[in-house]
Amino acid sequence: MQVAMIGAGYVGLVSGACFSDFGHRVTCVDTDTAKIAALKGGEIPIYEPGLSELVATNVAAERLFFTTDLAGALEEAEAVFIAVGTPSRRGDGHADLSYVYQAARDIARAIRRYTVVVTKSTVPVGTGDEVERIIRELRPDAEFAVVSNPEFLREGAAITDFKRPDRIVVGTEDERAKQVMTDLYRPLYLNQAPLLFTSRRTAELTKYAANAFLATKITFINEIADLCEKVGGNVQDVARGIGLDNRIGSKFLHAGPGYGGSCFPKDTLALIKTAQDHGAPTRIVETVVAVNDQRKRAMARKVIQALGGSVRGRTVGILGLTFKPNTDDMRDAPSIAIITALQDAGAIVRAHDPEGVEQARLVLSDVTYVDSPYEAATGADALVIVTEWDAFRALDLKRIRALMGQPVVVDLRNIYRSNEMAALGFDYSSVGRI
Repeated sequence: MQVAMIGAGYVGLVSGACFSDFGHRVTCVDTDTAKIAALKGGEIPIYEPGLSELVATNVAAERLFFTTDLAGALEEAEAVFIAVGTPSRRGDGHADLSYVYQAARDIARAIRRYTVVVTKSTVPVGTGDEVERIIRELRPDAEFAVVSNPEFLREGAAITDFKRPDRIVVGTEDERAKQVMTDLYRPLYLNQAPLLFTSRRTAELTKYAANAFLATKITFINEIADLCEKVGGNVQDVARGIGLDNRIGSKFLHAGPGYGGSCFPKDTLALIKTAQDHGAPTRIVETVVAVNDQRKRAMARKVIQALGGSVRGRTVGILGLTFKPNTDDMRDAPSIAIITALQDAGAIVRAHDPEGVEQARLVLSDVTYVDSPYEAATGADALVIVTEWDAFRALDLKRIRALMGQPVVVDLRNIYRSNEMAALGFDYSSVGRI
């Protein structure tokens, strides 16, 4: 099938590459000429395991193309996906839909045949209605259907998530569009991925509801972790104890410094604003957002406490900057609030991350970035594990101990065992464990 993908960012590039790997002919369109030139030259603008190889394979097979020419991409396209950014709008927290609506206007001017317009971007309820209105107003003669097909991709595992999804949600009641979407996803039938057809508004809401629920699980277990520290419990055992209940499940029950990234922060906020606009406030989600924001600064206080109540003039080594491993994404990463709070308290910060340093430089200042965890530990008064990269799971702890000025380790991801760290001479603290 012929597919156009508007937006060559994270969602658009991963989706386009995966669709082309299914055998479809995909053209990714972006207004950023430098990005398109880089992609044509084999440079991938984001870090995602396996993506570079997947793109190169399908470009070589002439199934994946990159262009700034939307009209050309739409000449033969049976489906065009809108996969542009929907960041939180500055000032009020609503999703900024300007890029989505501009894409709709561009599509209206370019379509020449029956086309299924698919919103892949995460958008509030009712956005598909507005996209349809825009296209219909500009092109009353056009044959098209507007479909919602939200993405459920985890950064660091996006290719696997696309090719082996838990479910594929398609929001449309148009029979012709249903057939096109069924044909697009037909290669996944061997994996028995359920194709769930709903109304368009239901599909739009499903994405927000899913992310809000997962964010709630993270925030819930983090509050239980705080309680464990007060009463002498172990949050990892609590998580196992409740996670073995099939009604709850074990995923997203890992205590830590709070959630971040490109989805949970903006999607929970957008859901809150949508609910308020419709007179149905989501009080639980509002509380989740507030607790999560407070938690990040609280983790800095945990570090300060580990150093006796003051970090002024003291060196703190940070291991991990990105909001999660296997990505270079710094959006709303807990490390930002933690490092800023430590700097506000007078700390000198030295940091290492396997992939996130260049993005970190854009949002953090006065940080010394180093090339290895051992450099981060050298002379440090405390070493803080913020992101659970695999490279940090089996450190040479004896070497770390010898390099540090003081043997203080604050493990915000509970990677190591308390008794083993104590045996090595560390003053060790973690989250929700005594």
